[in-house]
Amino acid sequence: MNASILDRRHATARDTRATWAGRVLSGLSVLFLSADAAGKLIAPHAMIAYSPPLGLPADPSLYRLIGAVLAVCIGLHLWRRTAILGAILLTGFLGGAIAVNLRAEMPLFGNTLFGLYLGILLWAGFWLRDARVRSLVG
Repeated sequence: MNASILDRRHATARDTRATWAGRVLSGLSVLFLSADAAGKLIAPHAMIAYSPPLGLPADPSLYRLIGAVLAVCIGLHLWRRTAILGAILLTGFLGGAIAVNLRAEMPLFGNTLFGLYLGILLWAGFWLRDARVRSLVG
């Protein structure tokens, strides 16, 4: 066989593996974020009761609003045409979560930096599954 044909086959197989790995990582990050959004939308009283004192008012409508904003950002990220905008908005959302946890003096590597871990997972998955992001980031 021609060497260039073999190189193309290896590149295609590598791209397929990267795409699937990206889908898995993106799926995990979206699963975590969706569970958070659903909890805030469906059971804000439970979220308030089991949340540590974050300095936010114990108002169910505030938690529903936060859940709705998160759900919209997730939806934007899942739709291919607006995926980059959604990822940027989710990054901002996670940054706000980190700031709230820092303010509440939560444990650094567990609670506080969980938003950072989730953001890395989100962007790693997005980078692996989308050539547009790879071309932008390099």
